[in-house]
Amino acid sequence: MSSENGSGAGGGEGAPPEQLALIRETVRKAKEPRAKPRTWRGAALADELPVARVLVDKGVLHLDRYFDYAVPAELDADAQPGVRVRVRFGAGRGRVREGRREGGGLIDGFLVERLAASDYSGPLAALAQVVSPEPVLSPELLGLARAVADRYAGSLADVLQLAVPPRNASAEQRPSPAPLPPPPAPTAGSWTRYERGGAFLESLASGGAPRGVWNALPGPGWSEELARAVAATLASGRGALVVVPDGRAAARVDAALTALLGEGRHALLQADAGPQKRYREWLAVRRGSVRAVVGTRAAMFAPVRDLGLVALWDDGDDSLSEQHAPQPHAREVLLLRAAQDRCGFLMGGWSCTVEGAQLVESGWARPLVAAREQVRQAAPLMRTVGDQDLARDEAARAARLPSLAWQAAREGLRNGPVLVQVPRRGYVPRMACAQCRAAARCRHCSGPLETRDGGALGCGWCGREESAWHCPECGAFRLRAQVVGARRTAEELGRAFPAVPVRTSGREHVLDTVPGAPALIVSTPGAEPVAEGGYAAALLLDGWAMLGRPDLRAGEDALRRWIAAAALVRPQAEGGTVVVVAEPTLRPVQALVRWDPVGHALRELSERAELGFPPVSRMAAVSGTAEAVTAFLGAAELPAEAEVLGPVSLPVTPPGRPRRPGAPPAGEQWERALVRVPPGRGAALAAALKAAQAARMARGGEEAGRVWVRIDPGDIG
Repeated sequence: MSSENGSGAGGGEGAPPEQLALIRETVRKAKEPRAKPRTWRGAALADELPVARVLVDKGVLHLDRYFDYAVPAELDADAQPGVRVRVRFGAGRGRVREGRREGGGLIDGFLVERLAASDYSGPLAALAQVVSPEPVLSPELLGLARAVADRYAGSLADVLQLAVPPRNASAEQRPSPAPLPPPPAPTAGSWTRYERGGAFLESLASGGAPRGVWNALPGPGWSEELARAVAATLASGRGALVVVPDGRAAARVDAALTALLGEGRHALLQADAGPQKRYREWLAVRRGSVRAVVGTRAAMFAPVRDLGLVALWDDGDDSLSEQHAPQPHAREVLLLRAAQDRCGFLMGGWSCTVEGAQLVESGWARPLVAAREQVRQAAPLMRTVGDQDLARDEAARAARLPSLAWQAAREGLRNGPVLVQVPRRGYVPRMACAQCRAAARCRHCSGPLETRDGGALGCGWCGREESAWHCPECGAFRLRAQVVGARRTAEELGRAFPAVPVRTSGREHVLDTVPGAPALIVSTPGAEPVAEGGYAAALLLDGWAMLGRPDLRAGEDALRRWIAAAALVRPQAEGGTVVVVAEPTLRPVQALVRWDPVGHALRELSERAELGFPPVSRMAAVSGTAEAVTAFLGAAELPAEAEVLGPVSLPVTPPGRPRRPGAPPAGEQWERALVRVPPGRGAALAAALKAAQAARMARGGEEAGRVWVRIDPGDIG
């Protein structure tokens, strides 16, 4: 603009009078003192409750607390408890202007409550922005997140990242439908097959809070039975939440609920739905439009109003354990919700975990099981092939299938599809000595030797090829496939049954259902598709590979995966047969033959009680470099009853492999120590480890991130 404003030309020659007036007004307003964006310098504060208590989204333990901010008058209406806000974080006391702290970077957070005054004596920064007036953090959800953070020695901000989905503006602007009236109470249906099954549904429908551990009978009826439990809860005017391991199981419960109750009475929460649809469904639950939720792991935090039932299917599945910090398990979260909301609890599966057996043994929950006559009617015929059988079987030496399995497959293919469960995907992942079965290891790095798609033998860690291997245990020179993968198995079965179609289901491509026509379905554990009318037979191969894992839960997990596959087979009266290639004297194999997962879990629980292993005791894993682990445990004020086991060295992560949460960086040597406490001292252990980790992070430096703490690790060796 020209400096010759007195000439009346304003901003230029020949400008119209209206434009000159607009320019003068703009200049006059620009000269007025005004706050910079999102600093609210000089702005008036709210008349009532001018202090906002905010949880900042930092996710570090030494900042796991609330911070107070001033509420500008212009944000007073929108700055309500539960909304998302943005604040400036990190400014020191020296950056104060007009009584307000300024500076720092913008960071997201949640407004927890409004206060009349702050207990902080210094100047407060002002809220920078209310991102949305939609309240997404209820007091109930906040209390649950705090309980989970304390249970797993994590930060509240990390838990809320798991509990509250990212905002989607377009979904937030759409109104949710009006809630429907409660449906009528359903009939017991197939729940009459279980002792106390009908009474459990009646209690839910009348407003009670029963707690049960449910051992489901074989077959596809479990989803319809879960739907009836949800419908009974809705009939009482309360909400229900069902968490399942994967999207396929969620789709089955979704279809069962739709068939029983119709559309609009429940929400399906899973990551495959996309951010907009998932957030829209989540908002409908938060607003009370929908009272029932079915979903995968993230749905364990769904904000269902007036919660009357939390249900979990197949709690032993690995996918129910969250991989992001603080790595909570859906089972423990739902147990916390059942205690917090005083609602019903239902944990079911074809098998039974040790945690489920402990809930029944302690009297906290009742067993929901069927009589032995019902089990015999629903289960298929079980047959085993042990080491002695394999030694006498000429066909087992030359072919993939023992004679008994080959005969069962041939008979089953006359009447329908046959399921073949293989412990590993791929071609031939690992090799072993053909004589003594010792694992074949690389001479250079001790990594596992494997072949890739029928190529040369090489190391799975360092990649070196091996052309002159011999067994260091017995001196033999012949190799065998330690665990033959799904693709190799499908290839061999295709040659054995040339006229039968062979399909695979695994990590790269998981089938949901298959027709009832004769076919061979080769699947990895957990990826078994459902066959129309059930499978005529199932072959469970390489059972020793699943049982031989160096893990406390190897037997329990093998039994769970076997039963999950066998439950898809037709009953014995309809010709259903299951052949398991494993030593019949082993406890998990005997439990499978008798179809007695509850008895197996009770015996496992008894042994773990004697040895002091979870879930009878509480345990934490501390991993890091040797110096860091030693310093951390020395500084932690552990409970007097705590027992430190180790530390022991962890396997070195090979370069190029993806790093799992808690695993050492590629090429680094880490150690892990286990800290064990007796029952009732788990909260004290978590608090001590959390305080030690917070103090370590507060000191800063690179070493602050070199210690990984996990409560209740899934793999303890």
